[in-house]
Amino acid sequence: METNQTQRNAETLAALQELIDIVAKLRSPDGGCPWDLAQTPQTLTPYVIEEAYEVVDAINSGDKDAIAEELGDLLLQVVLQSQIAGEYEQFSLKEVAEGISQKLIRRHPHVFGDVSVQSVDEVRQNWEQIKAAEKGEPSPDSQTLSHKLGGYARKLPPLMATMKISQKAAAVGFEWENIDGVWDKFNEELTEFKQALEHETPERQQAELGDLLFSVLQLARWNNLDPEAALQGTNQRFVQRLEKMEAFAERPLSDYTLEELETLWQQAKAQLAQE
Repeated sequence: METNQTQRNAETLAALQELIDIVAKLRSPDGGCPWDLAQTPQTLTPYVIEEAYEVVDAINSGDKDAIAEELGDLLLQVVLQSQIAGEYEQFSLKEVAEGISQKLIRRHPHVFGDVSVQSVDEVRQNWEQIKAAEKGEPSPDSQTLSHKLGGYARKLPPLMATMKISQKAAAVGFEWENIDGVWDKFNEELTEFKQALEHETPERQQAELGDLLFSVLQLARWNNLDPEAALQGTNQRFVQRLEKMEAFAERPLSDYTLEELETLWQQAKAQLAQE
């Protein structure tokens, strides 16, 4: 059994080395790929986010082949970022791997040390305390609310950050007394957004749009709705209806008038409702 595991580990390391060599070749000024050579850590960040979401989608699908493929795409982003950093003598994939290994050991003293834990909650508490100590920050229990919420705003996707921020603020009492107050805030922000579109600069319009979206998410939170799932469902329904429209159409959709497209849309909507 141990021999088999050793063999699998060797094969895994060989496959990883092949990927590292391929990425290095793509980034080589001598015969590399122009697109890869043009990339920077900043230009690649959208792909990091995109690939992470595609991994989640594959996991939700339960398709093992898709999961393996999407994990590979995400791994490519890690290797590519490390390759670029190495070219500027900042860090390498070796340091990335060593860093996460050391972090896991430090944050699991109940596995790699002599600390005893009795529950998952204790593991989580220890993790957060060790994490804060590593970063030279106050312990989680002594951090200010704004410090915690600032971390969510910087690090999480906007929808997730909004829900986290508002939940934590509500937990300390910064909350409406009832749903009527949430609706009042939504209507207030909607009015301000309309006014900004008519009279304000693009910067103010953007700010008011953010305020309006924030208020919509408060309505979701008060009604125990998941805004991520809701928006994902809307996107999927839109694509499904568009697919039906294309099936009904006898020519490219761009050749139809707006009124004709609306008719096709309603036909598609009715068809999907029956399925």
